[in-house]
Formats: sequence, structure tokens, C-alpha cells
Amino acid sequence: MLEYVIVKISTDDGIIGIGESVSDIGFFGETLEEVKMAIDRYLGPRLIGLDPFDREQILYQLDFRGNSCARSGIDMAVHDLIGKALGTPVSNLIGGRCRERIEVALEIGGDARELTDMCEKYMAQGVRAFKPKIGGYPDEDALKLKAIRETVGRDVKIRADANQGYTPKEAIRLCRLAEKYDVGLELLEQPVGYLDLKGMAEVRSAVDVLIEADESGYCIQDAMNIIRQGAADVINIKLEKVGGLYNAKKMAALAEAAGLQCVVGTAFGLGNTVAAKLHLAASTMIIADAVELTELRLHDNLLAEPYDKLFRLPLKDGCLEVPRGPGLGVTLDEEKVDRYISTIID
Repeated sequence: MLEYVIVKISTDDGIIGIGESVSDIGFFGETLEEVKMAIDRYLGPRLIGLDPFDREQILYQLDFRGNSCARSGIDMAVHDLIGKALGTPVSNLIGGRCRERIEVALEIGGDARELTDMCEKYMAQGVRAFKPKIGGYPDEDALKLKAIRETVGRDVKIRADANQGYTPKEAIRLCRLAEKYDVGLELLEQPVGYLDLKGMAEVRSAVDVLIEADESGYCIQDAMNIIRQGAADVINIKLEKVGGLYNAKKMAALAEAAGLQCVVGTAFGLGNTVAAKLHLAASTMIIADAVELTELRLHDNLLAEPYDKLFRLPLKDGCLEVPRGPGLGVTLDEEKVDRYISTIID
């Protein structure tokens, strides 16, 4: 079950910025109760009376260790509010646009038959990039990737996520087998344990496949350590990991300075997060073409028209269009939201 906290920040002029925080104890390490409590009791009160345009001051003073999901929701609402106040899209606040449409990648999992079936299903809905979940058995996993490539043809992108499932030697074997089978693997995500930067660097130096850090890179300091250790070619930016757009841009700047690429990863959401990810990708040159938006196949969004339909499958040309309205450019459908609200903490 996916759980979210909607964050609303209002000004004395009546402008309301809206963000959202996902809670995921398994990946982000934050429960729904933790996220809500952090916002209501600790982080939110620090914003009262501040000028929303003092974004640097606001988001810097919230940049505590931990609580990245809670901070991400606040960060998103602040950016939405500023964009609405200025009548401009969030992408214009964080760099301007280098593209108008963003290619979509979906994560998939299962055995070889399930993976190929899912590829065929979502290709029929316009998807042109996939990230299968692998890890643990390099020979078997390489055959899965081979089956996917034979199914999708040469024009579809394939990434792979090992979810920390290999030793360095196993990861090297997987990459070499993928090369032998002519998989054309775009990148391999988090092949070894997140603390094993030395092992990541060993894999990276031994293979031609690009190595991506995900669990190893939660904050900008993590990104700096990845760069220093030569542990990755690509850094996966998830808004909930890094604490929002403010820190996401800093992480991307570090990666760019080091000659690395970035990927915007799946982080779930009710619609606002999808918009925020599109704005981030649209305004950041070094982000790889396909943004991971697996949330499109997991559940419906809670947006009002027209984005309730635009942010769902099927896709046009494998892409989503970046919203052009003020702020995030999307609006929550409050009637839909009301149907899912639960009371967890007073």
C-alpha cells in the first residue's frame, strides 16, 4: 500500500502552494506517522512568518539529517507557491527549459516470461524505455535481459536495477554477459550494497556498462563521496531521497562538475510529484532522456483535468509533456482527495 501526505502552504495574499510526501519505511525509512509529525510539529512551524521568496533561507534551515520525505513535500509546496505568485512554471525557477517533452521509463519485475509480457503490454501503450528488476543470479538475469531485448527490438531503451543484489564479481559477470548477448544495456543501477563504494568503483572500472548509484546517494554529501570514490557514472536523483527540488539541483550540479550523468528515479506520488519530476528533468541538461515514472502504472493520480488524463497511460510518442501553467502547473481534485483522507494523528 502506498501512503502520502499532502502539504499545503498558504500566504497572507491567499496563494496556496501544494506539495506531497510519500512515506515508505522500506526504501526511504519514513513512516506516514513520522512524515506528518515532522511537518506538523517541527518543520512546518519554522516557515510561519517567512517570505516564501527567501527560498534559500527557508530550505536551508529545514535541511536536517533525515526526514527527507517530509522536507521534499515542503520544498515542492514552496516552489509551487513561488511559481503561482510569479505566474510562471517551476521549471523557470530552477533553470528554464531545455526540452518540452520527457520520455518515460517504467520499472518491471518478474521471471523472463513475465518481463517480456509486461514489455509487450506497455509498448502497446506507448512506452519506449524499461528498467527490469534483477539481482542475485547474474547468469539467469543476463538471460532475462536477453529475452527482453529480443522482444522489444533495438529502438527501446533497457536499464537494469540490481537493488544491491550482487557482489562486485557477480556484477562484473552480469555486465559481461549482457555485452556478450548484445543487450545494449543503458546502465546498471546499484549493483552492490549501498555502503560498498569501493566495490561499486571496482565494477565501474571493469565494465563498459554505465554504473548508477541509487541507494548509495541520498544527499548531496553522498553524491560527493560517490564522486570522490569514482564509484558511479550516473546518480539517481529521487526528490524524496534528497529532500526536494532545491537539493536535487545541487546534486545535479555536483554530478555535472564531475562529468557524471543523472537519472530522475521513481518516487511515486498523486500527481504533483510527477509534475515536479518533469520540471526537474526539463530544466537540467545532464539528466538522461527517460525519467522513471513507474507510478503511472501503479495507481491513478488525484489531479483535476486535464492532467488527470495527461499523466496516465497510454503515452503519446513515449513521452509526457511538461506542464506550462504557474507553479507545478497541475491542480489536485479535492473531491478525489477527500475519498482517500485518513486521520492518523491529531
